[in-house]
Amino acid sequence: MLKVGVIGVGAMGRNHTRIYSELENVEFSAVADASAELTRKIANQYRVRAYTDYREMLSHENLQAVSVAVPTRLHREVAEAALNAGVAVLVEKPIAATIEDARAMIAMAQKNKLLLMVGHVERWNPAVVALKSRLQSGALGKIFQIHAQRLGPFPARVRDVGVVLDLATHDLDVMRFLTESNATRVYAETARRIHTDHEDLLSGIVAFASGTVGVLDINWLTPTKVRVLSVTGERGMFAVNYLTQELWFYRNDMYSSDEWDSLRTLRGVSEGDMIKIRIDTREPLKVELQAFLACVEQNAPAPVNGEDGLYALQLAQALVESGQTHQVIEIK
Repeated sequence: MLKVGVIGVGAMGRNHTRIYSELENVEFSAVADASAELTRKIANQYRVRAYTDYREMLSHENLQAVSVAVPTRLHREVAEAALNAGVAVLVEKPIAATIEDARAMIAMAQKNKLLLMVGHVERWNPAVVALKSRLQSGALGKIFQIHAQRLGPFPARVRDVGVVLDLATHDLDVMRFLTESNATRVYAETARRIHTDHEDLLSGIVAFASGTVGVLDINWLTPTKVRVLSVTGERGMFAVNYLTQELWFYRNDMYSSDEWDSLRTLRGVSEGDMIKIRIDTREPLKVELQAFLACVEQNAPAPVNGEDGLYALQLAQALVESGQTHQVIEIK
């Protein structure tokens, strides 16, 4: 039985508490949040102990693992306290507010020889997992472009970061995951249409070393929630709906699959069959937390580690910089 807790029980933290309470072989013990009323309510609901000071929880509970779901600016402070207390950490994305903070968290985990995992939950979406498997098998051939749309109204829970760090980090991580390639440069147009402190609109381009072009269409201005991803390549296009966990393949009939090398080339594009791929739906966050706990139990490396989170943060900050300077940003 792994003894776990949750620090931060806002919108995302409450999902962590619900799932931990449902998992077998888990002793969900405590929650901590600065709001005494909210903490008490969650603690009573799940019959766990409540703390308004996470340091007190870490010193009293003898936890083995903790989810950190506090505002981004507090990620380093809370994660370092947990790591120094000997507790493995799953920190919600983005890993931190600054690159300096992210590097410090990674160094602290390495120093204490503890697991630091970053909650890039879309990697665990069954449709994305199925897409990754098909790309690895060569089902699409060379990947030309990945286009992500992540649109919706402004979430009241977000106060300390803009739409790039809050939302685009999802798709930046997924693009790198699918292409198995690092970015070489980015360019972005950003805007503040409603909110005064941070950008709420991003139109971005990411060039990858593999030759794939990533296109990002992200905002907090659309009155309906859209979460879709398309991957276009030699043999056609895959389309993912994150929300419904659907995966479609649109075949390019002009691609020859003849085994003779001189014929196995892209001679054009035409509309072919549309195939819906069967997906066994699951809650991505639950799959993620199960993977996190399995790594803690087996002393295994994190599938989405601190360096992955740092890279997504670096790309996001480069996009923010590009939007402010109107310049292409080279990624070293």
